[in-house]
Amino acid sequence: MKHISEITVRSYECDSYNHVNNAVYLNYLEHGRMEFLHAANFDYKGVVSAGFYLYVTHIDIYYKGSALLDDTLFIEVEATKLGAVTGEFKQIIRKADGTLCCEATVTWASVNHDGRPCRIPEPFLSQLKDAYK
Repeated sequence: MKHISEITVRSYECDSYNHVNNAVYLNYLEHGRMEFLHAANFDYKGVVSAGFYLYVTHIDIYYKGSALLDDTLFIEVEATKLGAVTGEFKQIIRKADGTLCCEATVTWASVNHDGRPCRIPEPFLSQLKDAYK
């Protein structure tokens, strides 16, 4: 499944060069993943209520172009790999004119209330399998 969400660059996200600060892209990527999970009808609140969490364990990000104040950005999320404990997303952020701002591969893992890796419990795993089709 692929999902695209839209965001507009706000003034406080820009650095002294008037570009979106590189760390802000991580927030944009997080926003895109959460929008993806909402669109996939994944019960994220249910996972947390059950005492499990999906932690980001690794991000490979490549900055390709700058975004500026008031630019409209499109955050594309594609679910690419799913295991019983881990998963992966490919993400792209583009400006409205098609300019590529960044590409990222995000790896996550399911952990229990002690922070130890664990299998994603049913029915949440089934929900993710549907999103990763």
